[in-house]
Amino acid sequence: MAKGSRTGRSRSARPNPVSPIPPGYPTVVPYLAVAGGVAALEFYVAAFGAKVLAREVTPDGKLIHGRLRIGDSILMVSDVFPGADVSPPSSVGTTTVTLHLYSKNVDALWDRAVAAGAKVTMPLENQYWGERYGRLLDPFGHHWSLSMRVKMSRADVARKREDAMAAFARGEHPSREPPDIDA
Repeated sequence: MAKGSRTGRSRSARPNPVSPIPPGYPTVVPYLAVAGGVAALEFYVAAFGAKVLAREVTPDGKLIHGRLRIGDSILMVSDVFPGADVSPPSSVGTTTVTLHLYSKNVDALWDRAVAAGAKVTMPLENQYWGERYGRLLDPFGHHWSLSMRVKMSRADVARKREDAMAAFARGEHPSREPPDIDA
């Protein structure tokens, strides 16, 4: 630590005149790697009503950097380039992250996303934790859960919780349809 300094900074250090976090940005911003970045921006606009804040492309049309606002949140997107240390979900067959999106009208948002090309992986239903919730897979391999809080009767909560716990006890995930044994 510099002499006479409690923070470890020297006396000559000047405050940074630039805000370290851009105004209006949260501390954590998801950054998605995709194959087809420009198409991904267009999908997120169509599916979730995103507003494109930035879009920088290479001369051949690959997305270097895209920045979107969905509600009060920021999302960044880019194509993957040679030598990158990330891969799009399409190249590995899955993703380890689900992006959760709250909505004031989840049914309308759900319908919009499905019409734009999202695939339903868990139907939109009232869940025992008091949310209308469902899961989608976007055309670029990213998982999205959509929900809104809802008022439910104690009996509905208890029944849905019991059903979910019974599925877990059978070694099933309650969000998956049971296997079709006739297939």
